[in-house]
Amino acid sequence: MKKLLFILFINFLPAQQKWNLQQCLDYAMQNSPEVQQSIINVNKNQRQINAAKGYLLPSVNAGLNHSYSFGSTINPNSNQREALNVQYDQFYAQANAELLNWKNYLNISLTKINKESSEYRLKSIQNEVKLSVIGLFFQYMKDKSWFDVLQPQISGMKEQIARTEKEVEIGNRPKSDVYDIKANFGTIQEQWISAQNQMNISKINLLAALNINKDSLDFETDQKLNTDFNFINSQDLIEKLVKKNPVYQENRRNLDYAEKKIKWAKSDYLPTISGQYQWSSFYSKNLKESINTAFSEQFNQNKNSQVSLGLNVPLFQKFQVKNAVELAKLDQQYTVFENQKKLNEIYKTLNIIAEQYENALEKNKILQQNFENQKLSFERSEEKYKEGLIDAYTFFLVRNNWLQANFNLNSSQFEVMQQNALIKVFDESN
Repeated sequence: MKKLLFILFINFLPAQQKWNLQQCLDYAMQNSPEVQQSIINVNKNQRQINAAKGYLLPSVNAGLNHSYSFGSTINPNSNQREALNVQYDQFYAQANAELLNWKNYLNISLTKINKESSEYRLKSIQNEVKLSVIGLFFQYMKDKSWFDVLQPQISGMKEQIARTEKEVEIGNRPKSDVYDIKANFGTIQEQWISAQNQMNISKINLLAALNINKDSLDFETDQKLNTDFNFINSQDLIEKLVKKNPVYQENRRNLDYAEKKIKWAKSDYLPTISGQYQWSSFYSKNLKESINTAFSEQFNQNKNSQVSLGLNVPLFQKFQVKNAVELAKLDQQYTVFENQKKLNEIYKTLNIIAEQYENALEKNKILQQNFENQKLSFERSEEKYKEGLIDAYTFFLVRNNWLQANFNLNSSQFEVMQQNALIKVFDESN
Protein backbone atom coordinates (compact mmCIF):
# COMPACT_ATOMS: atom_id res chain seq x y z
CA MET A 1 0.00 0.00 0.00
CA LYS A 2 1.46 3.29 -1.07
CA LYS A 3 2.11 5.87 1.61
CA LEU A 4 0.31 9.19 1.22
CA LEU A 5 2.71 11.93 0.14
CA PHE A 6 1.95 15.58 0.82
CA ILE A 7 3.88 18.76 0.04
CA LEU A 8 2.09 20.84 2.67
CA PHE A 9 3.28 21.21 6.26
CA ILE A 10 2.59 18.45 8.77
CA ASN A 11 -0.07 19.19 11.32
CA PHE A 12 0.33 18.26 14.96
CA LEU A 13 -1.95 15.35 15.81
CA PRO A 14 -2.86 13.60 19.05
CA ALA A 15 -1.23 10.23 19.65
CA GLN A 16 -4.50 8.36 19.10
CA GLN A 17 -4.32 6.16 15.99
CA LYS A 18 -8.03 5.62 15.27
CA TRP A 19 -10.79 8.20 15.38
CA ASN A 20 -14.52 7.67 15.37
CA LEU A 21 -16.99 10.04 13.75
CA GLN A 22 -17.49 12.23 16.83
CA GLN A 23 -13.76 12.73 17.24
CA CYS A 24 -13.54 13.77 13.59
CA LEU A 25 -16.35 16.29 14.03
CA ASP A 26 -14.81 17.74 17.21
CA TYR A 27 -11.43 18.09 15.52
CA ALA A 28 -12.99 19.71 12.44
CA MET A 29 -14.77 22.31 14.59
CA GLN A 30 -11.44 23.32 16.13
CA ASN A 31 -9.30 23.27 12.99
CA SER A 32 -11.52 24.05 10.02
CA PRO A 33 -10.34 27.28 8.29
CA GLU A 34 -13.94 28.07 7.34
CA VAL A 35 -15.09 27.85 10.96
CA GLN A 36 -12.18 29.94 12.21
CA GLN A 37 -12.83 32.59 9.56
CA SER A 38 -16.47 32.76 10.64
CA ILE A 39 -15.40 33.22 14.27
CA ILE A 40 -13.19 36.12 13.15
CA ASN A 41 -16.14 37.66 11.30
CA VAL A 42 -18.23 37.51 14.51
CA ASN A 43 -15.45 39.33 16.38
CA LYS A 44 -15.14 41.89 13.58
CA ASN A 45 -18.86 42.61 13.74
CA GLN A 46 -18.59 43.15 17.50
CA ARG A 47 -15.90 45.72 16.79
CA GLN A 48 -18.18 47.39 14.27
CA ILE A 49 -20.85 47.72 16.98
CA ASN A 50 -18.31 49.44 19.22
CA ALA A 51 -17.27 51.70 16.36
CA ALA A 52 -20.89 52.66 15.62
CA LYS A 53 -21.50 53.52 19.28
CA GLY A 54 -18.41 55.69 19.20
CA TYR A 55 -20.14 58.11 16.81
CA LEU A 56 -22.45 59.11 19.68
CA LEU A 57 -19.45 60.48 21.58
CA PRO A 58 -17.85 63.86 20.93
CA SER A 59 -14.54 64.14 19.15
CA VAL A 60 -11.93 66.12 21.06
CA ASN A 61 -8.68 67.49 19.71
CA ALA A 62 -6.07 70.00 20.71
CA GLY A 63 -3.55 71.92 18.66
CA LEU A 64 -0.56 74.22 18.79
CA ASN A 65 0.50 76.62 16.05
CA HIS A 66 3.86 78.41 16.07
CA SER A 67 4.51 80.86 13.21
CA TYR A 68 6.53 83.86 12.14
CA SER A 69 5.27 86.70 9.96
CA PHE A 70 7.59 89.12 8.15
CA GLY A 71 6.78 92.36 6.33
CA SER A 72 3.42 94.07 6.18
CA THR A 73 0.93 92.33 8.39
CA ILE A 74 -1.86 92.92 10.88
CA ASN A 75 -0.73 93.70 14.40
CA PRO A 76 -2.99 91.54 16.60
CA ASN A 77 -2.65 94.03 19.45
CA SER A 78 -3.80 97.11 17.49
CA ASN A 79 -5.60 95.38 14.63
CA GLN A 80 -3.79 97.76 12.26
CA ARG A 81 -1.61 96.95 9.27
CA GLU A 82 1.99 97.64 10.07
CA ALA A 83 5.42 96.63 8.89
CA LEU A 84 6.14 94.03 11.54
CA ASN A 85 8.12 90.89 12.13
CA VAL A 86 5.91 88.90 14.47
CA GLN A 87 6.14 85.63 16.31
CA TYR A 88 2.69 84.14 16.86
CA ASP A 89 1.80 81.16 19.07
CA GLN A 90 -1.73 79.79 19.25
CA PHE A 91 -3.13 77.08 21.56
CA TYR A 92 -6.57 75.56 21.25
CA ALA A 93 -8.73 72.64 22.34
CA GLN A 94 -12.12 71.86 20.86
CA ALA A 95 -14.89 69.30 21.10
CA ASN A 96 -17.36 68.52 18.33
CA ALA A 97 -20.47 66.44 18.81
CA GLU A 98 -23.45 65.42 16.69
CA LEU A 99 -26.26 66.00 19.16
CA LEU A 100 -28.97 64.57 16.94
CA ASN A 101 -28.29 62.37 13.90
CA TRP A 102 -30.66 59.46 13.35
CA LYS A 103 -28.18 57.74 11.05
CA ASN A 104 -25.83 57.18 14.00
CA TYR A 105 -28.53 55.33 15.95
CA LEU A 106 -29.54 53.32 12.90
CA ASN A 107 -25.89 52.39 12.32
CA ILE A 108 -25.83 50.81 15.77
CA SER A 109 -28.96 48.77 14.96
CA LEU A 110 -27.50 47.64 11.64
CA THR A 111 -24.22 46.54 13.19
CA LYS A 112 -26.08 44.59 15.89
CA ILE A 113 -28.12 42.80 13.24
CA ASN A 114 -24.90 42.09 11.33
CA LYS A 115 -23.35 40.52 14.41
CA GLU A 116 -26.39 38.32 15.01
CA SER A 117 -26.35 37.27 11.34
CA SER A 118 -22.65 36.43 11.56
CA GLU A 119 -23.33 34.27 14.64
CA TYR A 120 -25.99 32.32 12.74
CA ARG A 121 -23.64 32.17 9.77
CA LEU A 122 -20.99 30.65 12.03
CA LYS A 123 -23.43 27.94 13.08
CA SER A 124 -24.34 27.36 9.43
CA ILE A 125 -20.67 26.97 8.49
CA GLN A 126 -20.19 24.55 11.38
CA ASN A 127 -23.14 22.50 10.13
CA GLU A 128 -21.81 22.54 6.57
CA VAL A 129 -18.42 21.33 7.76
CA LYS A 130 -20.07 18.59 9.84
CA LEU A 131 -22.21 17.44 6.90
CA SER A 132 -19.16 17.33 4.66
CA VAL A 133 -17.09 15.38 7.19
CA ILE A 134 -19.95 12.92 7.78
CA GLY A 135 -20.30 12.26 4.06
CA LEU A 136 -16.55 11.76 3.58
CA PHE A 137 -16.26 9.64 6.74
CA PHE A 138 -18.88 7.15 5.65
CA GLN A 139 -17.63 7.16 2.07
CA TYR A 140 -14.28 6.04 3.44
CA MET A 141 -15.94 3.42 5.64
CA LYS A 142 -17.85 2.01 2.62
CA ASP A 143 -14.73 1.92 0.45
CA LYS A 144 -12.72 0.38 3.27
CA SER A 145 -15.46 -2.21 3.79
CA TRP A 146 -15.21 -3.34 0.16
CA PHE A 147 -11.42 -3.50 0.44
CA ASP A 148 -11.74 -5.55 3.65
CA VAL A 149 -14.13 -7.94 1.93
CA LEU A 150 -11.68 -8.52 -0.95
CA GLN A 151 -8.45 -8.55 1.07
CA PRO A 152 -8.75 -12.07 2.56
CA GLN A 153 -9.86 -13.47 -0.81
CA ILE A 154 -6.46 -12.82 -2.40
CA SER A 155 -4.51 -15.08 -0.06
CA GLY A 156 -7.36 -17.63 0.04
CA MET A 157 -7.49 -17.92 -3.73
CA LYS A 158 -3.72 -18.41 -3.98
CA GLU A 159 -4.09 -21.47 -1.74
CA GLN A 160 -7.06 -22.67 -3.79
CA ILE A 161 -5.07 -22.40 -7.01
CA ALA A 162 -2.23 -24.47 -5.55
CA ARG A 163 -4.69 -27.04 -4.18
CA THR A 164 -6.62 -27.24 -7.46
CA GLU A 165 -3.44 -27.71 -9.48
CA LYS A 166 -2.51 -30.69 -7.28
CA GLU A 167 -5.98 -32.16 -7.73
CA VAL A 168 -5.63 -31.74 -11.49
CA GLU A 169 -2.28 -33.57 -11.38
CA ILE A 170 -3.82 -36.56 -9.62
CA GLY A 171 -6.83 -36.48 -11.94
CA ASN A 172 -9.51 -35.44 -9.44
CA ARG A 173 -10.36 -32.26 -11.36
CA PRO A 174 -10.34 -31.17 -14.99
CA LYS A 175 -7.62 -28.73 -16.06
CA SER A 176 -10.30 -26.21 -16.99
CA ASP A 177 -10.89 -25.65 -13.27
CA VAL A 178 -7.38 -24.20 -12.99
CA TYR A 179 -8.08 -21.81 -15.87
CA ASP A 180 -11.40 -20.80 -14.31
CA ILE A 181 -9.94 -20.14 -10.87
CA LYS A 182 -6.98 -18.20 -12.29
CA ALA A 183 -9.33 -16.09 -14.42
CA ASN A 184 -11.46 -15.37 -11.37
CA PHE A 185 -8.34 -14.62 -9.36
CA GLY A 186 -7.30 -12.01 -11.95
CA THR A 187 -10.72 -10.38 -11.69
CA ILE A 188 -10.51 -10.32 -7.89
CA GLN A 189 -6.99 -8.84 -8.07
CA GLU A 190 -8.19 -6.06 -10.36
CA GLN A 191 -11.10 -5.33 -8.02
CA TRP A 192 -8.77 -5.41 -5.01
CA ILE A 193 -6.34 -2.89 -6.60
CA SER A 194 -9.23 -0.60 -7.58
CA ALA A 195 -10.76 -0.91 -4.10
CA GLN A 196 -7.41 -0.08 -2.50
CA ASN A 197 -7.02 2.98 -4.70
CA GLN A 198 -10.57 4.18 -4.00
CA MET A 199 -10.10 3.62 -0.27
CA ASN A 200 -6.87 5.67 -0.30
CA ILE A 201 -8.51 8.51 -2.23
CA SER A 202 -11.46 8.54 0.18
CA LYS A 203 -9.04 8.73 3.10
CA ILE A 204 -7.13 11.61 1.49
CA ASN A 205 -10.41 13.50 1.02
CA LEU A 206 -11.42 12.89 4.64
CA LEU A 207 -8.02 13.96 6.00
CA ALA A 208 -8.14 17.11 3.85
CA ALA A 209 -11.60 17.94 5.20
CA LEU A 210 -10.14 17.67 8.71
CA ASN A 211 -7.26 19.96 7.69
CA ILE A 212 -4.76 17.14 8.28
CA ASN A 213 -1.94 16.79 5.79
CA LYS A 214 -0.29 13.60 7.03
CA ASP A 215 -1.51 10.02 6.88
CA SER A 216 -0.89 9.30 10.56
CA LEU A 217 -4.23 7.88 11.73
CA ASP A 218 -7.10 5.68 10.68
CA PHE A 219 -10.83 5.82 11.24
CA GLU A 220 -13.40 3.49 12.68
CA THR A 221 -17.09 3.55 13.43
CA ASP A 222 -18.36 2.68 16.88
CA GLN A 223 -21.96 3.50 16.08
CA LYS A 224 -24.66 0.91 16.34
CA LEU A 225 -27.23 0.50 13.62
CA ASN A 226 -30.06 2.75 14.77
CA THR A 227 -33.42 2.43 13.05
CA ASP A 228 -35.50 4.23 15.66
CA PHE A 229 -35.69 7.56 13.87
CA ASN A 230 -39.12 7.93 12.34
CA PHE A 231 -39.85 9.84 9.14
CA ILE A 232 -43.49 8.76 8.91
CA ASN A 233 -44.64 12.37 9.31
CA SER A 234 -41.68 13.59 7.32
CA GLN A 235 -43.12 16.96 6.31
CA ASP A 236 -43.93 17.92 9.90
CA LEU A 237 -40.47 16.83 10.97
CA ILE A 238 -38.80 18.69 8.10
CA GLU A 239 -40.69 21.87 8.97
CA LYS A 240 -39.49 21.53 12.56
CA LEU A 241 -35.87 21.00 11.49
CA VAL A 242 -36.01 23.96 9.09
CA LYS A 243 -37.25 26.29 11.82
CA LYS A 244 -34.34 25.19 14.04
CA ASN A 245 -31.78 25.63 11.28
CA PRO A 246 -29.39 28.62 11.65
CA VAL A 247 -29.88 29.43 7.96
CA TYR A 248 -33.56 30.10 8.69
CA GLN A 249 -32.61 32.36 11.61
CA GLU A 250 -29.97 34.11 9.53
CA ASN A 251 -32.52 34.74 6.80
CA ARG A 252 -34.80 36.48 9.29
CA ARG A 253 -31.98 38.73 10.45
CA ASN A 254 -30.99 39.46 6.85
CA LEU A 255 -34.54 40.59 6.15
CA ASP A 256 -34.50 42.78 9.27
CA TYR A 257 -31.24 44.28 8.06
CA ALA A 258 -32.70 45.04 4.61
CA GLU A 259 -35.73 46.75 6.15
CA LYS A 260 -33.56 48.74 8.55
CA LYS A 261 -31.29 49.73 5.66
CA ILE A 262 -34.23 51.50 4.00
CA LYS A 263 -34.77 53.59 7.15
CA TRP A 264 -31.02 54.22 7.28
CA ALA A 265 -31.07 55.61 3.73
CA LYS A 266 -34.14 57.77 4.48
CA SER A 267 -32.41 59.29 7.52
CA ASP A 268 -30.48 61.59 5.17
CA TYR A 269 -33.77 63.45 4.62
CA LEU A 270 -33.80 64.44 8.31
CA PRO A 271 -32.06 67.48 9.82
CA THR A 272 -29.06 67.07 12.10
CA ILE A 273 -28.02 69.10 15.12
CA SER A 274 -24.37 69.54 16.03
CA GLY A 275 -22.54 71.31 18.83
CA GLN A 276 -19.04 72.62 19.30
CA TYR A 277 -17.01 73.97 22.17
CA GLN A 278 -13.60 75.59 21.68
CA TRP A 279 -11.10 77.05 24.12
CA SER A 280 -8.09 78.98 22.76
CA SER A 281 -5.44 81.49 23.59
CA PHE A 282 -2.47 83.00 21.82
CA TYR A 283 0.81 84.82 22.39
CA SER A 284 2.37 87.24 19.93
CA LYS A 285 5.72 88.97 19.98
CA ASN A 286 7.21 91.75 17.84
CA LEU A 287 10.66 90.57 16.91
CA LYS A 288 11.91 94.18 16.54
CA GLU A 289 10.87 95.25 20.00
CA SER A 290 12.89 94.34 23.03
CA ILE A 291 10.06 94.95 25.51
CA ASN A 292 7.23 92.47 25.29
CA THR A 293 4.46 91.39 27.54
CA ALA A 294 5.36 88.29 29.52
CA PHE A 295 4.19 85.03 27.96
CA SER A 296 2.07 83.93 30.91
CA GLU A 297 0.43 87.34 31.25
CA GLN A 298 -0.45 87.65 27.57
CA PHE A 299 -1.56 84.01 27.43
CA ASN A 300 -4.01 84.62 30.29
CA GLN A 301 -5.27 87.85 28.75
CA ASN A 302 -6.00 86.22 25.36
CA LYS A 303 -8.02 83.27 26.64
CA ASN A 304 -11.21 82.69 24.70
CA SER A 305 -14.09 80.19 24.92
CA GLN A 306 -16.65 79.57 22.21
CA VAL A 307 -19.83 77.46 22.24
CA SER A 308 -21.87 76.94 19.09
CA LEU A 309 -24.90 74.96 17.97
CA GLY A 310 -25.57 74.11 14.35
CA LEU A 311 -28.68 72.92 12.55
CA ASN A 312 -28.30 71.33 9.14
CA VAL A 313 -31.47 70.90 7.10
CA PRO A 314 -31.03 68.96 3.82
CA LEU A 315 -32.99 70.62 1.00
CA PHE A 316 -31.57 69.27 -2.24
CA GLN A 317 -28.95 66.51 -2.44
CA LYS A 318 -28.79 65.83 -6.16
CA PHE A 319 -31.30 62.96 -5.83
CA GLN A 320 -28.61 60.92 -4.09
CA VAL A 321 -30.81 60.16 -1.07
CA LYS A 322 -33.75 59.16 -3.27
CA ASN A 323 -31.52 56.83 -5.27
CA ALA A 324 -30.04 55.36 -2.07
CA VAL A 325 -33.55 54.65 -0.75
CA GLU A 326 -34.59 52.97 -4.00
CA LEU A 327 -31.42 50.88 -4.01
CA ALA A 328 -32.13 49.80 -0.43
CA LYS A 329 -35.64 48.73 -1.48
CA LEU A 330 -34.21 46.70 -4.35
CA ASP A 331 -31.72 45.12 -1.94
CA GLN A 332 -34.66 44.16 0.27
CA GLN A 333 -36.41 42.43 -2.64
CA TYR A 334 -33.17 40.68 -3.57
CA THR A 335 -32.78 39.49 0.03
CA VAL A 336 -36.28 37.98 -0.03
CA PHE A 337 -35.43 35.86 -3.09
CA GLU A 338 -31.96 35.01 -1.78
CA ASN A 339 -33.52 33.78 1.45
CA GLN A 340 -35.98 31.68 -0.53
CA LYS A 341 -33.11 30.07 -2.43
CA LYS A 342 -31.39 29.11 0.83
CA LEU A 343 -34.60 27.70 2.30
CA ASN A 344 -35.29 25.72 -0.85
CA GLU A 345 -31.82 24.20 -0.56
CA ILE A 346 -32.48 23.18 3.06
CA TYR A 347 -35.85 21.64 2.16
CA LYS A 348 -34.22 19.77 -0.72
CA THR A 349 -31.42 18.47 1.50
CA LEU A 350 -33.81 17.31 4.22
CA ASN A 351 -36.18 15.67 1.72
CA ILE A 352 -33.24 13.80 0.18
CA ILE A 353 -32.08 12.68 3.64
CA ALA A 354 -35.60 11.47 4.48
CA GLU A 355 -35.85 9.58 1.20
CA GLN A 356 -32.40 8.03 1.52
CA TYR A 357 -33.02 7.11 5.15
CA GLU A 358 -36.25 5.28 4.38
CA ASN A 359 -34.65 3.64 1.35
CA ALA A 360 -31.60 2.56 3.37
CA LEU A 361 -33.81 1.02 6.05
CA GLU A 362 -35.83 -0.91 3.51
CA LYS A 363 -32.74 -2.07 1.65
CA ASN A 364 -31.05 -3.07 4.89
CA LYS A 365 -33.85 -5.48 5.77
CA ILE A 366 -33.78 -7.06 2.32
CA LEU A 367 -29.99 -7.21 2.16
CA GLN A 368 -29.79 -8.77 5.62
CA GLN A 369 -31.93 -11.67 4.46
CA ASN A 370 -30.13 -11.85 1.13
CA PHE A 371 -26.77 -11.96 2.88
CA GLU A 372 -27.87 -14.89 5.02
CA ASN A 373 -29.15 -16.73 1.96
CA GLN A 374 -26.00 -16.00 -0.02
CA LYS A 375 -23.86 -17.13 2.89
CA LEU A 376 -25.70 -20.47 3.13
CA SER A 377 -25.47 -20.86 -0.63
CA PHE A 378 -21.75 -20.18 -0.57
CA GLU A 379 -21.10 -22.60 2.30
CA ARG A 380 -23.05 -25.36 0.53
CA SER A 381 -21.34 -24.64 -2.80
CA GLU A 382 -17.95 -24.72 -1.11
CA GLU A 383 -18.74 -28.20 0.19
CA LYS A 384 -19.91 -29.33 -3.26
CA TYR A 385 -16.77 -27.87 -4.86
CA LYS A 386 -14.52 -29.75 -2.43
CA GLU A 387 -16.49 -32.92 -3.16
CA GLY A 388 -16.14 -32.36 -6.91
CA LEU A 389 -19.88 -32.00 -7.46
CA ILE A 390 -19.63 -28.57 -9.14
CA ASP A 391 -16.96 -27.00 -11.30
CA ALA A 392 -14.78 -24.01 -10.36
CA TYR A 393 -16.71 -21.57 -12.55
CA THR A 394 -20.03 -22.29 -10.80
CA PHE A 395 -18.40 -22.18 -7.36
CA PHE A 396 -16.74 -18.81 -7.93
CA LEU A 397 -19.93 -17.39 -9.38
CA VAL A 398 -21.69 -18.26 -6.09
CA ARG A 399 -18.76 -16.96 -4.07
CA ASN A 400 -18.70 -13.64 -5.94
CA ASN A 401 -22.40 -13.23 -5.29
CA TRP A 402 -21.76 -13.79 -1.58
CA LEU A 403 -18.91 -11.23 -1.57
CA GLN A 404 -21.16 -8.67 -3.25
CA ALA A 405 -23.98 -9.42 -0.78
CA ASN A 406 -21.52 -8.97 2.09
CA PHE A 407 -20.44 -5.57 0.79
CA ASN A 408 -23.99 -4.48 -0.02
CA LEU A 409 -25.09 -5.24 3.54
CA ASN A 410 -22.16 -3.34 5.05
CA SER A 411 -22.77 -0.43 2.69
CA SER A 412 -26.47 -0.22 3.54
CA GLN A 413 -25.69 -0.28 7.27
CA PHE A 414 -23.22 2.58 6.81
CA GLU A 415 -25.86 4.40 4.77
CA VAL A 416 -28.36 4.17 7.65
CA MET A 417 -25.68 5.40 10.09
CA GLN A 418 -24.80 8.25 7.75
CA GLN A 419 -28.38 9.45 7.38
CA ASN A 420 -28.83 9.24 11.16
CA ALA A 421 -25.71 11.35 11.65
CA LEU A 422 -26.92 13.90 9.09
CA ILE A 423 -30.33 14.15 10.75
CA LYS A 424 -28.63 14.63 14.12
CA VAL A 425 -26.74 17.65 12.78
CA PHE A 426 -30.00 19.29 11.70
CA ASP A 427 -31.81 18.25 14.87
CA GLU A 428 -29.12 19.80 17.08
CA SER A 429 -29.15 23.13 15.22
CA ASN A 430 -30.18 26.12 17.28
